[in-house]
Amino acid sequence: MQKTDIMSFPVPDQAKHDWQFAEVWIEPMLMPPYILLLLTDESGQCQIFDPAKDYGVIFTCSTYDEAQHWLLEDEYEPLEGRLAAIDIC
Repeated sequence: MQKTDIMSFPVPDQAKHDWQFAEVWIEPMLMPPYILLLLTDESGQCQIFDPAKDYGVIFTCSTYDEAQHWLLEDEYEPLEGRLAAIDIC
């Protein structure tokens, strides 16, 4: 029986990345919409990951406001809701 690898992308190591919450942002004018992931740690540091680029970090900043401004400047919109680390750990 052949097994399928369902983890086909690199997942940030939780031991190395003490993240507090994650958000999904989309570029709604494209079909399908382009997706970026925003992770924020407990100190407020933010990283934006691009799933289309092997989940590489494409932007890093020291505050959520900076990350939000960067995303809004490129006309990304947040999906409703936020995934908190405490909810899944």
